Amino acid sequence: MPASHPRKKPEELRSHRFFAPDTQRGFGHRSRHKQLGYNDDEFMGKPVIAILNTWNDFISCHAHFRQRVEEIKRGVWQAGGSPVEVPVLGLSETFMKPTSMSYRNLLAMETEEVLRAHPIDGAVLMGGCDKTTPGLLMGALMVDIPIIFMPGGPMMRGSWRGKEVASGTDVWKYWAERGAGCLSCDAWHDLEDHIAPSPGHCMTMGTASTMTSITEVLGLALSGSSSIPAVHSAHSRMAARCGKRIVEAVWEDLKPGSLLSEYSFLNAITADMAIGGSTNAIVHLIAIARRAGIELPLERFDEIAGRTPVLANLKPSGSYVMGDFYDAGGLPALLARIPDLLHLDCPTIEGITLGAAISNAEVFNDEVIRPLDKPLSPEGGTAILRGNLAPDGAVIKPAAADPSLLTHRGPAVVFRDLADIRDRIHDPSLAITPDHVLVMQSGGPLGAPGMPESGMLPIPNYLLEQGTRDMVRLSDARMSGTSYGTCVLHISPESHLGGPLALVQDGDMIELNVSERRLHLDVDEEELARRREQWPKPSPRFSRGYGKLFESEVTQAHEGCDFRFLENDGSSTPDPEIH
Repeated sequence: MPASHPRKKPEELRSHRFFAPDTQRGFGHRSRHKQLGYNDDEFMGKPVIAILNTWNDFISCHAHFRQRVEEIKRGVWQAGGSPVEVPVLGLSETFMKPTSMSYRNLLAMETEEVLRAHPIDGAVLMGGCDKTTPGLLMGALMVDIPIIFMPGGPMMRGSWRGKEVASGTDVWKYWAERGAGCLSCDAWHDLEDHIAPSPGHCMTMGTASTMTSITEVLGLALSGSSSIPAVHSAHSRMAARCGKRIVEAVWEDLKPGSLLSEYSFLNAITADMAIGGSTNAIVHLIAIARRAGIELPLERFDEIAGRTPVLANLKPSGSYVMGDFYDAGGLPALLARIPDLLHLDCPTIEGITLGAAISNAEVFNDEVIRPLDKPLSPEGGTAILRGNLAPDGAVIKPAAADPSLLTHRGPAVVFRDLADIRDRIHDPSLAITPDHVLVMQSGGPLGAPGMPESGMLPIPNYLLEQGTRDMVRLSDARMSGTSYGTCVLHISPESHLGGPLALVQDGDMIELNVSERRLHLDVDEEELARRREQWPKPSPRFSRGYGKLFESEVTQAHEGCDFRFLENDGSSTPDPEIH
């Protein structure tokens, strides 16, 4: 546990600087807060708690946040704090183009500046839909005031024509069936009414559930909170508990800097592997850790994966959904099965250790949360590949791949970008066979731009009709956490920078060997050097605005895709002066 702090006095609150002084500026702060309808005793000398709400009408995953913010406020009032709702940028995975990943760092910037600029003593971060969680955390860590994360929760189970359906994962499944001619147009459109049946993020172990689980393991969310379905009454009660707990955390001065350590992040990686988490977690965890001043090289992920079994039998790697996971005991129960793999003395925002938080956890369904002797997979859900095609690393999720393809050698079929694969992938004249390796360039942070979730490259319809459901696919893009298949992702450096992926040509032989962690382009160095000399460097895409900022500052996948000027360089930005 961090060194204990004496309980704060009211005059030590950040908000005291704004509200207490007998000055013209202090008068202005108090009078404008009273303009909102608050009495002196409702905010003077009390922790001011900002509730950063990422709700908007484009984020169906957060449709319940308008109610949850009131429940958080209830908890804050009960604990003697003063709540203030502060809307921040919502990142809709579905609607934002070119990809919500382009705007994760913008949310991080906004979060940091909002928290620093206002009379805020502590904050509740409301997130869930994929990029909101890392964006909120990245920004909040740079201010280092007490924070607690409220996970949005997964949506309820879906059902369609007598079958359970899961958002994301089953969209890919049934789209393939439609391409194969096995699903009618009417059935496909009928599925739209059932695939997302309630508020909440994807009910699979996609990126949203992965990142909220990771946040819980980091000690920045209440124990068990990440598994609660969004529409369950327990979720409302959890929201109120977040409000109560953050007030106490302010008085106790429990800042993220006193909670997070290298061991916290090793715990997070271990949990990620045990739940069979999204490949996106690697990029986000690296970025969050670097904001905390901690380096996470890709090798740490591979090292931990090698000793961590996948115990969560959840889609897309397994058979169940998050509602089943919650009923089975949720994340605390899973962690209680791997105590020897965790650093149990890491502190949490609840004022207890991780070990104490999971000490009474119990598994209620051994099929959903597997025992150690019957894992879904003996090794963690993701693997790191290297080779002449990915000198800075690449990522694959073996647990979601066809095992027969994890060792493969085949000729490349190359697509220049997203538009090219859209236009040509189903062209029979390409004569693509199941042995080919599909390669897409220009899918990285700069090339796409924004590194979209396009790495589950489509399989030609004529192969789908023949029964093919998986192929080896390579790109510098990401993949939705709900996706599956033998997809090599995050190839770094990306093709847009002239990385080796940019040099691949049709017919080149590519070797994938996951057990050896190898990704190799079978072209001699002399020929690669010749191609490199002839490679045309792309022109800048943006002349102004946020796009230009993104293009000039974003780092590569193995570095977390953060902005260089936002990374933690050991310096600190002081609180603003009040004049």
